[in-house]
Amino acid sequence: MSRADELRLNLEQVRERIEKACQAAGRARDEVTLVAITKTFPVSDVRALADLGITDVGENREQELKEKAPDCPDLAWHFVGQLQSKKSRSVVRYASVVHSVDRPALVDALSKAAVAERKPVRCLIQVSLAAYGSADAATGASRGGVAPADVPELAAVIAAADGLELGGVMAVAPLGAEPEKAFAGLRDVASRLRSEHPGADWISAGMTGDLEAAIKQGATHVRLGRALLGTRSPLG
Repeated sequence: MSRADELRLNLEQVRERIEKACQAAGRARDEVTLVAITKTFPVSDVRALADLGITDVGENREQELKEKAPDCPDLAWHFVGQLQSKKSRSVVRYASVVHSVDRPALVDALSKAAVAERKPVRCLIQVSLAAYGSADAATGASRGGVAPADVPELAAVIAAADGLELGGVMAVAPLGAEPEKAFAGLRDVASRLRSEHPGADWISAGMTGDLEAAIKQGATHVRLGRALLGTRSPLG
């Protein structure tokens, strides 16, 4: 089987999973955007997915983002990994969405970069779901994010920053936890955020192993890598 055929089959299966999950949740299919996470895979795979109709692509390393994005400028690029403030301008140059905003210092760096690049950037607050899962707090915290109680303060900082748009929230289910319980917690956080910032209506949640639970709990964006592209290299 050619690589193009492999990707086509994988994408068909993923789309079917998303469709079924939306039906089970009583949601319209167009409420959920698929973001293809292409970490460690070549730009040829990105182009192949684009040819199959993928419009949104995510990277979690600045180096890979700046290597791949120029070859596919027609796609919407998302940055989904932990971001060092000093790399903000490079990320902003190529990505229109940053999913992993977790501190005021990063907001400041992204704002300066957005103004310098004359490019609006949509920011999602990464929320730690450690308190909602069965995993111990240390394990949950290792996946990143701010505590739910700290979301309003960080949201206010983003909303007031030049060049940035508060887009909503992002989270990863804690290791060893029940995904639906964790994502239900995220849904509550997102609802409270929207009460203060109605336009912050994105919920980025759900990966290959738990997209159904995320969609049931209101995810608007699911981030899938392995289900689309296969197992990453050991170095990835």
